Amino acid sequence: MSKLTLESLAAQLEINQVLRRYCRSMDRIDAPLGYSVWHEDGIADYGPIFKGTGRGFIDWVCDYHRSLECTSHQIANALIDVKGDEAASETYVTVTLLAKENVPGRLTTGRGRYLDNWSFRSGRWAIDKRCFLLDFAFTQDVQAQRGWGTRDRNDPSYGLLGALGTA
Repeated sequence: MSKLTLESLAAQLEINQVLRRYCRSMDRIDAPLGYSVWHEDGIADYGPIFKGTGRGFIDWVCDYHRSLECTSHQIANALIDVKGDEAASETYVTVTLLAKENVPGRLTTGRGRYLDNWSFRSGRWAIDKRCFLLDFAFTQDVQAQRGWGTRDRNDPSYGLLGALGTA
């Protein structure tokens, strides 16, 4: 573990914000926001699901998410180690996917971890390589009701955060 300094704490906060923007990009199907999470040459390794570039993953997953009724991504337990302009992190993730085609509804919940290599380049922290490890998943039929948020940039959160200059 590296020594905590103001610079490393600032880097950890920035990296945490990037992780949160990733979740937002997934649930709002916001490809440009998703692209910003990776460096241009970033690699995404999601095991048997996807292997390729970060940008390629965003394109693939956005297409897949459009086929679903709703998605929800949450992150927790982000352990981030910063050394200069490089960092490594392990972040726990829970993803919930609600299928469109079934009634009452097919709900898949997966729990896993993002193992990310980061670097600070061109004035920003972004992922060089992500390895997603699925710890477990389960699927169940549920009685689900979709809420009133939207899965695009028309979602009210964009107006709120945009007004603050953070969208």
